[in-house]
Amino acid sequence: MWKWAAASRRGSSHEKANIRLQDAFSCFVSGPDSSYFIAIVSDGAGSAKLGGQGANLICRTVSTLARHHLITERRLPTDEEIVGWTDDVRNLLAVAAQRRGEALRELAATLVCFISDGKESVISHVGDGCVVVKENNSDDWFAVSWPQHGEYASTTFFMTDDADLRLRITRYQKQIDAVSLFSDGLERLALDFSNQMPFPRFFDAVIAPVIASTFHGKDPVLSAALKDYLGSASILARTDDDKTLILAVRQ
Repeated sequence: MWKWAAASRRGSSHEKANIRLQDAFSCFVSGPDSSYFIAIVSDGAGSAKLGGQGANLICRTVSTLARHHLITERRLPTDEEIVGWTDDVRNLLAVAAQRRGEALRELAATLVCFISDGKESVISHVGDGCVVVKENNSDDWFAVSWPQHGEYASTTFFMTDDADLRLRITRYQKQIDAVSLFSDGLERLALDFSNQMPFPRFFDAVIAPVIASTFHGKDPVLSAALKDYLGSASILARTDDDKTLILAVRQ
């Protein structure tokens, strides 16, 4: 059984410029006895006119593909199947761009997708954002898929890139008790870039309420509180970007 809290919050810079939220996310359980937890985060490119719409389309499409796969196949997807999913997403993005009379790059957005039954996990990742996990009976957090940045500061890769897609697929074979996904708006708060490690104090603090929750599945009260936290003065003092944070615990 899984329980989780999740929220997105528009960055202060976007609020001042009256720009819509560019992040999107989805989380749910599926498969045999709802044993698989699926979490998806997508961050629309700030330079893209329709980055938020691209992020939403990516989350909806990957959610549908993952749900269908786990119901029918009852197992984690293979690397080849994940590549097929990303091809399907890219095709839909191209159709959406054409219908709007826009270049494909105007729907640019990243992808972080995590699928796990707690015993084994697979992550598909394009661009920045991150996945960190806590292993069973361990107090340590590990980054299992690190943000991928471009050659210059504040650049990354997107699902709409014309060149070869920078898709990374990571399989994690150890049993986990907790996982967090987040967009790049939280990277500097949550990650120690000099050592390429998560900040344990950050994750220990934010996961504690989820561990204590008595809910099964999504905790709506904690999710609302998490959204407030993402808009708090302590967070806004360190980042003005959109922020998405998913926190899940396996019971």
